[in-house]
Amino acid sequence: MYVQTHPPVLFTVSSIYRAIYFAAYSSSKEKLNGIFEPDSTQVHMVSAGLAGFTAITATNPIWLIKTRLQLDARNRGETRMSAFECIRKVYQSDGIRGFYRGMSASYAGISETVIHFVIYESIKRKLLEAKTASAMDDEEESVRNASDFVGLMLAAATSKTCATSIAYPHEVIRTRLREEGTKYRSFFQTLSMVIKEEGYRALYRGLTTHLVRQIPNTAIMMSTYELVVYLLDG
Repeated sequence: MYVQTHPPVLFTVSSIYRAIYFAAYSSSKEKLNGIFEPDSTQVHMVSAGLAGFTAITATNPIWLIKTRLQLDARNRGETRMSAFECIRKVYQSDGIRGFYRGMSASYAGISETVIHFVIYESIKRKLLEAKTASAMDDEEESVRNASDFVGLMLAAATSKTCATSIAYPHEVIRTRLREEGTKYRSFFQTLSMVIKEEGYRALYRGLTTHLVRQIPNTAIMMSTYELVVYLLDG
Protein backbone atom coordinates (compact mmCIF):
# COMPACT_ATOMS: atom_id res chain seq x y z
CA MET A 1 0.00 0.00 0.00
CA TYR A 2 1.29 3.45 -0.88
CA VAL A 3 1.37 5.84 2.07
CA GLN A 4 1.58 9.55 1.51
CA THR A 5 3.48 11.16 4.40
CA HIS A 6 3.05 14.76 3.20
CA PRO A 7 6.75 15.79 3.32
CA PRO A 8 6.08 19.55 2.88
CA VAL A 9 3.92 19.53 6.01
CA LEU A 10 6.48 17.46 7.94
CA PHE A 11 9.32 19.76 6.91
CA THR A 12 7.38 22.91 7.71
CA VAL A 13 6.18 21.87 11.16
CA SER A 14 9.61 20.61 12.21
CA SER A 15 11.34 23.77 11.01
CA ILE A 16 8.85 26.08 12.73
CA TYR A 17 8.98 24.08 15.97
CA ARG A 18 12.77 24.09 16.11
CA ALA A 19 13.04 27.77 15.25
CA ILE A 20 10.64 28.70 18.07
CA TYR A 21 12.22 26.21 20.47
CA PHE A 22 15.84 27.32 20.06
CA ALA A 23 14.91 31.00 20.09
CA ALA A 24 13.01 30.51 23.36
CA TYR A 25 15.73 28.29 24.84
CA SER A 26 18.54 30.76 24.10
CA SER A 27 16.50 33.71 25.35
CA SER A 28 15.45 31.92 28.57
CA LYS A 29 18.97 30.67 29.23
CA GLU A 30 20.43 34.16 28.82
CA LYS A 31 17.93 35.69 31.25
CA LEU A 32 18.11 32.86 33.81
CA ASN A 33 21.91 32.99 33.89
CA GLY A 34 21.46 36.36 35.59
CA ILE A 35 19.15 34.85 38.22
CA PHE A 36 20.66 31.44 38.98
CA GLU A 37 24.23 30.21 38.86
CA PRO A 38 25.28 30.59 35.20
CA ASP A 39 24.94 27.39 33.13
CA SER A 40 23.74 25.42 36.16
CA THR A 41 21.38 22.46 36.04
CA GLN A 42 18.53 24.73 37.20
CA VAL A 43 19.12 27.09 34.28
CA HIS A 44 19.12 24.24 31.76
CA MET A 45 16.00 22.61 33.23
CA VAL A 46 13.91 25.78 33.41
CA SER A 47 15.09 27.02 30.01
CA ALA A 48 14.26 23.69 28.36
CA GLY A 49 10.87 23.60 30.05
CA LEU A 50 9.94 27.15 29.02
CA ALA A 51 11.16 26.58 25.47
CA GLY A 52 9.18 23.36 25.18
CA PHE A 53 6.02 24.99 26.53
CA THR A 54 6.33 27.91 24.11
CA ALA A 55 7.03 25.80 21.03
CA ILE A 56 4.31 23.23 21.81
CA THR A 57 1.63 25.86 22.39
CA ALA A 58 2.51 27.64 19.16
CA THR A 59 2.76 24.59 16.90
CA ASN A 60 0.26 22.05 18.28
CA PRO A 61 -2.34 22.79 15.54
CA ILE A 62 0.25 22.05 12.84
CA TRP A 63 1.32 18.80 14.53
CA LEU A 64 -2.34 17.76 14.78
CA ILE A 65 -2.89 18.33 11.05
CA LYS A 66 0.30 16.40 10.28
CA THR A 67 -0.86 13.44 12.38
CA ARG A 68 -4.35 13.46 10.85
CA LEU A 69 -2.88 13.51 7.33
CA GLN A 70 -0.62 10.56 8.12
CA LEU A 71 -3.47 8.55 9.62
CA ASP A 72 -5.76 9.46 6.73
CA ALA A 73 -3.15 8.32 4.20
CA ARG A 74 -2.68 5.05 6.07
CA ASN A 75 -6.41 4.36 6.12
CA ARG A 76 -7.27 5.48 2.57
CA GLY A 77 -4.15 4.54 0.63
CA GLU A 78 -3.49 6.61 -2.48
CA THR A 79 -6.64 8.69 -2.05
CA ARG A 80 -5.44 11.41 0.24
CA MET A 81 -6.89 14.47 1.89
CA SER A 82 -5.21 17.84 1.44
CA ALA A 83 -4.02 19.94 4.36
CA PHE A 84 -6.74 22.55 3.75
CA GLU A 85 -9.43 19.87 3.67
CA CYS A 86 -8.09 18.48 6.92
CA ILE A 87 -8.15 21.92 8.58
CA ARG A 88 -11.75 22.46 7.48
CA LYS A 89 -12.76 19.02 8.70
CA VAL A 90 -11.20 19.53 12.14
CA TYR A 91 -12.85 22.93 12.54
CA GLN A 92 -16.28 21.67 11.46
CA SER A 93 -16.01 18.73 13.82
CA ASP A 94 -14.54 20.25 16.98
CA GLY A 95 -14.10 23.99 16.40
CA ILE A 96 -10.94 25.81 17.49
CA ARG A 97 -10.49 23.42 20.42
CA GLY A 98 -10.05 20.58 17.96
CA PHE A 99 -6.69 21.96 16.88
CA TYR A 100 -5.36 21.58 20.43
CA ARG A 101 -6.17 17.92 20.94
CA GLY A 102 -3.21 16.05 22.38
CA MET A 103 -1.59 19.18 23.78
CA SER A 104 -1.76 17.81 27.34
CA ALA A 105 0.34 14.86 26.21
CA SER A 106 2.74 17.24 24.50
CA TYR A 107 3.11 19.19 27.73
CA ALA A 108 3.87 15.91 29.49
CA GLY A 109 6.54 15.41 26.84
CA ILE A 110 8.35 18.51 28.10
CA SER A 111 9.92 16.13 30.61
CA GLU A 112 11.74 14.49 27.68
CA THR A 113 13.13 17.84 26.57
CA VAL A 114 14.25 18.71 30.10
CA ILE A 115 16.01 15.35 30.57
CA HIS A 116 17.61 15.66 27.13
CA PHE A 117 19.05 19.11 27.72
CA VAL A 118 20.22 18.45 31.28
CA ILE A 119 22.18 15.39 30.15
CA TYR A 120 23.41 17.11 26.98
CA GLU A 121 24.62 20.24 28.77
CA SER A 122 26.33 18.10 31.43
CA ILE A 123 28.24 16.08 28.82
CA LYS A 124 29.01 19.23 26.84
CA ARG A 125 30.44 20.92 29.95
CA LYS A 126 32.69 17.93 30.70
CA LEU A 127 33.92 17.86 27.09
CA LEU A 128 34.70 21.58 27.29
CA GLU A 129 36.53 21.16 30.62
CA ALA A 130 38.60 18.29 29.20
CA LYS A 131 39.51 20.34 26.12
CA THR A 132 40.42 23.38 28.21
CA ALA A 133 42.64 21.30 30.49
CA SER A 134 44.33 19.72 27.47
CA ALA A 135 44.94 23.12 25.89
CA MET A 136 46.48 24.44 29.11
CA ASP A 137 48.80 21.43 29.35
CA ASP A 138 49.93 21.95 25.76
CA GLU A 139 50.08 25.74 26.23
CA GLU A 140 47.91 26.16 23.15
CA GLU A 141 44.83 28.30 22.58
CA SER A 142 41.60 26.34 22.89
CA VAL A 143 39.93 26.52 19.46
CA ARG A 144 37.11 24.28 18.36
CA ASN A 145 37.72 21.85 15.52
CA ALA A 146 35.81 19.08 13.74
CA SER A 147 36.42 16.56 16.54
CA ASP A 148 34.69 18.86 19.03
CA PHE A 149 31.50 18.86 16.98
CA VAL A 150 31.68 15.08 16.59
CA GLY A 151 31.82 14.93 20.38
CA LEU A 152 28.76 17.18 20.59
CA MET A 153 26.93 14.92 18.14
CA LEU A 154 27.66 11.91 20.35
CA ALA A 155 26.57 13.90 23.41
CA ALA A 156 23.29 14.80 21.70
CA ALA A 157 22.72 11.19 20.58
CA THR A 158 23.36 9.87 24.10
CA SER A 159 21.15 12.41 25.84
CA LYS A 160 18.31 11.97 23.32
CA THR A 161 18.40 8.19 23.66
CA CYS A 162 18.12 8.41 27.46
CA ALA A 163 15.40 11.07 27.41
CA THR A 164 13.27 9.37 24.74
CA SER A 165 13.50 5.95 26.38
CA ILE A 166 12.24 7.41 29.66
CA ALA A 167 9.49 9.68 28.32
CA TYR A 168 8.34 7.80 25.21
CA PRO A 169 4.81 6.87 26.47
CA HIS A 170 3.67 10.46 25.95
CA GLU A 171 4.24 10.00 22.20
CA VAL A 172 1.81 7.08 22.12
CA ILE A 173 -0.79 8.94 24.20
CA ARG A 174 -0.48 12.07 22.05
CA THR A 175 -1.01 10.16 18.81
CA ARG A 176 -4.09 8.42 20.21
CA LEU A 177 -5.58 11.73 21.32
CA ARG A 178 -5.11 13.21 17.84
CA GLU A 179 -6.93 10.43 16.01
CA GLU A 180 -10.15 11.46 14.31
CA GLY A 181 -13.35 10.26 16.01
CA THR A 182 -11.29 8.85 18.83
CA LYS A 183 -12.61 7.38 22.06
CA TYR A 184 -9.72 8.98 23.88
CA ARG A 185 -10.52 12.21 25.70
CA SER A 186 -7.73 13.23 28.09
CA PHE A 187 -4.15 12.33 28.93
CA PHE A 188 -4.78 10.22 32.02
CA GLN A 189 -7.97 8.67 30.61
CA THR A 190 -6.04 7.61 27.51
CA LEU A 191 -3.10 6.34 29.56
CA SER A 192 -5.40 4.25 31.71
CA MET A 193 -7.35 2.89 28.73
CA VAL A 194 -4.23 1.92 26.76
CA ILE A 195 -2.79 0.06 29.75
CA LYS A 196 -6.11 -1.66 30.48
CA GLU A 197 -6.84 -2.72 26.89
CA GLU A 198 -3.34 -3.35 25.54
CA GLY A 199 -1.00 -3.66 28.51
CA TYR A 200 2.06 -1.66 29.52
CA ARG A 201 4.06 -2.79 26.49
CA ALA A 202 1.73 -0.76 24.25
CA LEU A 203 3.16 2.42 25.78
CA TYR A 204 6.49 1.62 24.12
CA ARG A 205 5.15 0.47 20.76
CA GLY A 206 7.23 1.99 17.97
CA LEU A 207 10.07 3.09 20.28
CA THR A 208 12.82 1.47 18.20
CA THR A 209 11.63 3.13 14.98
CA HIS A 210 11.28 6.43 16.79
CA LEU A 211 14.86 6.22 18.10
CA VAL A 212 16.23 5.34 14.66
CA ARG A 213 14.64 8.52 13.30
CA GLN A 214 15.29 10.83 16.24
CA ILE A 215 18.88 10.05 17.23
CA PRO A 216 20.63 11.01 13.95
CA ASN A 217 18.23 13.93 13.55
CA THR A 218 19.00 15.28 17.02
CA ALA A 219 22.75 14.70 16.71
CA ILE A 220 22.92 16.68 13.45
CA MET A 221 20.54 19.38 14.71
CA MET A 222 22.42 20.02 17.97
CA SER A 223 25.88 20.04 16.39
CA THR A 224 24.61 22.44 13.70
CA TYR A 225 23.11 24.68 16.38
CA GLU A 226 26.40 24.70 18.31
CA LEU A 227 28.35 25.45 15.12
CA VAL A 228 26.10 28.40 14.26
CA VAL A 229 26.37 29.79 17.81
CA TYR A 230 30.14 29.34 17.72
CA LEU A 231 30.47 31.13 14.38
CA LEU A 232 28.23 33.99 15.47
CA ASP A 233 30.13 34.43 18.73
CA GLY A 234 33.47 34.16 16.95
